[in-house]
Amino acid sequence: MESAEIRQRFLDYFAKQNHTVVPSASLIANDPTLLLVNAGMVPFKPYFLGEVAPPYARATSVQKCVRTLDIEEVGKTTRHGSFFQMAGNFSFGDYFKEGAIKFAWELLTSATSKGGYGFDPEKLWVTIYLDDEESFDIWRNQVGVPENRIQRRGMADNYWSMGVAGPCGPCSEIYFDRGKEFGKDGGPIADEERYLEVWNLVFMQYLRGEGGGKEDFPILGELPSKNIDTGMGVERMAAILQGVDNIYEIDTTKVILDKATSLVNKKYGANNIDDVRLRVIADHTRTATFLISDGVVPSNEARGYVLRRMMRRVIRNMRLLGTDDLVMQQLVASSIEAMSPQYPELASDKGRILQTAISEEESFIKTLKAGTQIFDLAASEIKQSKAKQLSGDKAFELHDTYGFPIDLTLEMAQEAGLSVDQAGFKDLMTKQRDRAKKDAKARKSGLADTGQYRKLADLAGVSEFIGYKEVESEISIKGFLIDGEIVKSVKAGDEIEFALNRTPFYAEGGGQLADAGRIESADGSVIEVSDVQQPVPGLYLHRGKVINGEISTNVNALARVDIERRKAISRAHTATHMIHKVFREALGETATQLGSENAPGRLRFDFPSTKAVPENILRDAEARVNELLLADLQVTAHLMSQAEARDMGAMALFGEKYGDVVRVVSVGDWAHELCGGTHAQRSAQLGVVKFLSEQSIGAGVRRVEALVGTDAYSFLAREHILVNELVNLVKGRPDELVERVAGMLDKLKEVEKELERIRKSQILSDLTRYTANKEQINQVVFIPVVDSDDISANDLRELVTAVRGTQNSACVVVGINSSLEKVNAIVATNEAARNYGINAQDLLKVIMEQISGKGGGKPDLAQGSGTEKSKIPSALSQVKALIAGN
Repeated sequence: MESAEIRQRFLDYFAKQNHTVVPSASLIANDPTLLLVNAGMVPFKPYFLGEVAPPYARATSVQKCVRTLDIEEVGKTTRHGSFFQMAGNFSFGDYFKEGAIKFAWELLTSATSKGGYGFDPEKLWVTIYLDDEESFDIWRNQVGVPENRIQRRGMADNYWSMGVAGPCGPCSEIYFDRGKEFGKDGGPIADEERYLEVWNLVFMQYLRGEGGGKEDFPILGELPSKNIDTGMGVERMAAILQGVDNIYEIDTTKVILDKATSLVNKKYGANNIDDVRLRVIADHTRTATFLISDGVVPSNEARGYVLRRMMRRVIRNMRLLGTDDLVMQQLVASSIEAMSPQYPELASDKGRILQTAISEEESFIKTLKAGTQIFDLAASEIKQSKAKQLSGDKAFELHDTYGFPIDLTLEMAQEAGLSVDQAGFKDLMTKQRDRAKKDAKARKSGLADTGQYRKLADLAGVSEFIGYKEVESEISIKGFLIDGEIVKSVKAGDEIEFALNRTPFYAEGGGQLADAGRIESADGSVIEVSDVQQPVPGLYLHRGKVINGEISTNVNALARVDIERRKAISRAHTATHMIHKVFREALGETATQLGSENAPGRLRFDFPSTKAVPENILRDAEARVNELLLADLQVTAHLMSQAEARDMGAMALFGEKYGDVVRVVSVGDWAHELCGGTHAQRSAQLGVVKFLSEQSIGAGVRRVEALVGTDAYSFLAREHILVNELVNLVKGRPDELVERVAGMLDKLKEVEKELERIRKSQILSDLTRYTANKEQINQVVFIPVVDSDDISANDLRELVTAVRGTQNSACVVVGINSSLEKVNAIVATNEAARNYGINAQDLLKVIMEQISGKGGGKPDLAQGSGTEKSKIPSALSQVKALIAGN
């Protein structure tokens, strides 16, 4: 049974059991505590926590998940994968243990002809929590599982919680016995390689308190509403139903694995080390494909680093398998081929996904070459010194200077039989981040932890955003925070966070900056609002400062949005939508927005591209946007279903969370985009849009910055004044300005070249003053060229080679210049000297040892630099001694 069918059977079964089928959410978690979605229940977390009322009592989904905690085990075991699909059914206060157990058993054991998976009940084992007698009774007396195939386990294995205070409860897991050839008898508690877990049923029935680990927390009581969260791994199920030994050999992964073997001309199954590498390649390629599809871009931070690490492991393992060719395009294409039957968006977005993968590989090949050379040299020096550890300084240098990721350094060190001073590396990284982010105390994380924000949300209730229609409104202040603590009143000078019952202030989101404004009470008290965020669902958290008076909770007041700021931001947001559409028209569907910022009168727009956008396309795109401003298109916003939005061609942005009902913003009938932001009413209100720059901000990502409205007009006015001043300087017409300036620059370059020629001619004009200092040492002429003039290393090299050319017999010329901060040294030998066994490299090494420097070269010419100026006489003496010894 293919993976696509396994997935569909699950959804079809639970749809028949009155579950709402929920599409997989993006891998980019809409949760500040998570980097990526790592479990099937993550999209439903707000419902389980009681933060948001669930829109349905029963749900089912097959959720894309990524876990990287066990990344080092990928390929080595039969069950560790970084990407997996978690099929799940969920109950929110509806059915509980009996329903969940019976559903799972029926789907697993029903015949395939009846929509089930056709498992032999005799091969299924069950585990329950130690004292969960209710589950035992259901399994034994209602389902009919023999008592000897029901095993009890402790909290570490069969008790679930989110790791923080909140809902928790016992689990019941279903295992499949793969047979004696896979391990020993005794059930799951004896061998989890033979007995493979296929389904986990979580019974959320209790409330836990604070505590650490999987077992060290108190149970505070029962939940008022009991919930069900289950998970069935599609990959593990496929391995069983397809009769293969591990998840890397199932249909969707084997396609990638086979492509890798063809590229390296290896046979899978012939060599264990190669097999592990091939499995890593297959797993990581699929993970990278889905991360890119969901809008993750390779970077050195957060989820972008997860993607970069996955791709670099793929590339390096392919090279270890014997190919130096570029491989990511073909590997990712095979992943898209394998997974697009289940996720059609992979095929429709193939161009952008491949473009990102290709760009990252090309970038990494350069890093790999440079970093590997540095690592190999360092490893060789460590082994020569009989040490066993690469220093934290060297690991940091590889990371910071050469872009070599620390995980790759760790892998290569392990292969070389070395360890790495990880503590030293982390210390240096921490110091660097502290320096770089010294003043970046996250405005978005604010002053309180999430727990305090939830308490504030409970006090305030769900706050209603009314800002689409109102920018001034009567409101009630429901709660204050000062320095993370809830207080009942605030006074002038206090910097505060607070919640309202309803708000006209837009909270930052979707690339749009938050509104600012004022709140004024009847007694004259004033709060200046500087920021609005949504740290937990349902809470509009306002930040600001009390300017005047004293204000208590539940006081009614008037909230006023800074309307000019709002209009300027709205114009920028509408312009971003228009630029997005124009770029997709000009560059193709791959030019999808990866990020943006809409500020007053200014915007930035990020999109995937491996190369700079040509100037003519930028000019045409800017012209197209401004033509559409003149068309005065109406800007509208409508609520509709996701299906309706797709049918009208509305674009959705990566990483954004959309519900069943979405808001579509349209600019005329031309551009349609899912968006929760505020906008101009008509395109003509934007006035003018002016592109400022187009540049790279990372591998495969470009950024356009632009001005809108009066900001754009002011910029163009300043440009006009500047052009007029230049015209007056060159005494020409505006249309001649470029030609006149270019001509002046050409003349300047010619003058600079002539000055350089004269300067070099002066340096080389009288070589006799250097040859006058020559000494005869045995059969060799030694000529020191010690120059105190301020000349460059290149000039010194020309001078030394010119002096060498004046000699017909064997000679050595040593040039040293110490007028700059460092000491430059160059050694030249002619053929006759080399015939006597005198090598420029050997002589330079002696000099470098004296002046604490480094250098290199060839037998005829070598150069380097050092810092010890006082050691120059000693260095020359050492050179003469070496010549004399030949």
